[in-house]
Amino acid sequence: MSLDERAPAVATTVSPPVPARRQSPGPAKAVVVIAPLALTIALGLWGIRRQNTMWGDESVTYQLAHRDLSQIWHTAQHIDLVHSLYYAVMHQIFGLFGGGLLTLRLPSVLAISVAASGVGLLALRLAGPRAGLLAGLVFPLLPQVQKYAQEGRSYAMVCALVTWATYALVVSVPHRARWRWAVYGSTMLLACLLHEFAVLALVAHGVTLVVSRVPRPVMRAWSVAAAGVVAGLLPLAIYSAGQSEQVSWIGGPVRLRYFLVVAVVGVVCARAPLGVRGPVRLSVLAVPILVLPGLLLLITSLVKPLFVDRYVLYSNIGIALLLGACMDYFHRLQRSSRYVWIAVVAALAALVQPSLSLRTPQSRSDDATAIGATVRKEGRPGDGLLYLAGRHRILTAANPEDTRSLTDLALAQDPVSSNTLAGVELPAQEIAARMLEFDRIVAVRAAGAHSLSNPQDEAKTSTLRRHFRAYGTTHVNGARVTVYVRDHDPSPKAGTDQPYRHHRPRVPF
Repeated sequence: MSLDERAPAVATTVSPPVPARRQSPGPAKAVVVIAPLALTIALGLWGIRRQNTMWGDESVTYQLAHRDLSQIWHTAQHIDLVHSLYYAVMHQIFGLFGGGLLTLRLPSVLAISVAASGVGLLALRLAGPRAGLLAGLVFPLLPQVQKYAQEGRSYAMVCALVTWATYALVVSVPHRARWRWAVYGSTMLLACLLHEFAVLALVAHGVTLVVSRVPRPVMRAWSVAAAGVVAGLLPLAIYSAGQSEQVSWIGGPVRLRYFLVVAVVGVVCARAPLGVRGPVRLSVLAVPILVLPGLLLLITSLVKPLFVDRYVLYSNIGIALLLGACMDYFHRLQRSSRYVWIAVVAALAALVQPSLSLRTPQSRSDDATAIGATVRKEGRPGDGLLYLAGRHRILTAANPEDTRSLTDLALAQDPVSSNTLAGVELPAQEIAARMLEFDRIVAVRAAGAHSLSNPQDEAKTSTLRRHFRAYGTTHVNGARVTVYVRDHDPSPKAGTDQPYRHHRPRVPF
């Protein structure tokens, strides 16, 4: 056979390479961003008013955000310096959109929504589009996230900033561009200024980079950014340390069980071969941010109790990333995908009851609106009013109408003029003398209050014990309201001893 005759045969054996079968592309990037955003907004708006009630910490935000910026600053010199930037932000929001209940909570809803999109983009970059969509949808379903998405406090904003700082970290690792690291550092610093414990996320990021063995220039760039964050936070940390008495109510870990459960679930999920894209693996990023902040607070609590679940709300970023990537991994294992989705449906069904419960006034440790309404209902015009202890005055301060007809027997200077949260009280002897001028006193005591130690509160309780008798007590969520009458007053008005009946409290919005 000639060469010319063989040529076609050789040509037919050389065929173009067959491309490998491509996996399904999964959801588009826009879907990974928009779907979690929409779901979070829907969940956040569902029951956002909580029957028109407000709990004590939200009441503090409501009161301080209605003061002008100079008053907020002067108040922060006495208490709540760690939240002063948040109060200033809310003051501006109230000025633009009005100071109602929805305005109080909507910034948190929007912040968590932005965080959900950030979680989706993180998982997309590290494990693919389907993992990104699943992680972004898991995040707003987590009970702790649902809870604080509807609270007028700083924790949702901090969570959003830490989420996007984490995203900035991931996209900065392959690059040496200074502006990327500047974005990361400034975002983390803003999160820390809103709440100091956001700095624990910085520790988690450092561990992620060390375990990932990133190049020295990257580690050096992160170290410079982290040093800038610490330097910017240091003045706030030093001055706020003098106000540590305001967290004296923490007697031990608060809601520790949730943290332990999600930490165990997350570590189990991390054992699966989750996303391997880029210089940082998903599990190496997610596990430290899930576990380390809470663990460091627990270790610190051996010296001074500081662990409260909302202080490290951003740790939910880690569990959402792990759960989303884990579901994506099992979905790709065709034989087990059916069982995975059965488990997902069961988990969603189990979330219905907690989701409903979180949107009731009873889901919070107190109900400042109901406490104020009870004081107004049980008191008569001209009655005396006492707070046991004085710091509990904030529980009825959101609606001045609730206490307007009563005389605050211990108050020397109101909270606004004194630049405090609860006002300034009279000396103990003057309080006792004023109490003896009244035949009826309405006393408010927070549930679970510690024993009284200052002279003013001791004078209140001792005078009540010696000269008054309890005529009736009404228990509401977070407090009890007791009407006291002088021993020489045998005939208080009929009906004052009737127990408090549940009703829809009024709010000043």
